[in-house]
Amino acid sequence: MSRMLDVADSRGASKHGWLYSRHTFSFSGYYNPERMGFGLLRVINDDIVQSSAGFATHPHRNMEIISIPLAGSLRHQDSMGNKQIIEAGEIQVISAGTGITHSEYNNSEHEEVNFLQIWVMPKTLNIIPQYDRIKINERKIDNHFQLIIAPMGTIGTMNSVGINQDAFFSFARIDAGQLINYEKYNENNGVYFFIISGKVSIGSQHLNKRDGIGITDEDRLSIGACEQSEVLCIEVPMK
Repeated sequence: MSRMLDVADSRGASKHGWLYSRHTFSFSGYYNPERMGFGLLRVINDDIVQSSAGFATHPHRNMEIISIPLAGSLRHQDSMGNKQIIEAGEIQVISAGTGITHSEYNNSEHEEVNFLQIWVMPKTLNIIPQYDRIKINERKIDNHFQLIIAPMGTIGTMNSVGINQDAFFSFARIDAGQLINYEKYNENNGVYFFIISGKVSIGSQHLNKRDGIGITDEDRLSIGACEQSEVLCIEVPMK
């Protein structure tokens, strides 16, 4: 399949009182054999957590876990000794490797937190667990895809953090009427665009807030905004 469209309203959903989650791909109680991921991109969960609630300490191993707050802030603690408050505009990356435990709570006693939880299969199994975070440079994402996550040890830049996979995450804020380009870092990868907000067109395909589309047959893509939009681009190996 050269293109895979995931419309926001068709995503899976789960409600647990303190948590409301929409699942782009099969996860937990939501199973769709046609939505098992995109290449090595396994999970995109759009989570809303009520005030002071959250995910109690639980384990992970051999998974790349990316957390992106969209509104509010997360209180993170893990077995590596990290205790952090992650706010909207920041991104957290955990390479679980041989195994970690961690917890994620809404840091507010009064407001919800909305964040994306993204999982990518690792390139190398059983590495020493690693943790990193980055603050998005607001000036560099205007009408431009800014690289924010790149393969470990391949790109030395203050503007990106490393991931244990040949994957590249980029972020753009596109003004209404603007057209920008994305060119793949690796011609063998596929590209998954997730529309955080706004309305965009990618070729002849129109996408709205929280829609996603995976593309494998083009190395250079043009993204036009019908209104101011925020777009997350996830470039991953397909196998």
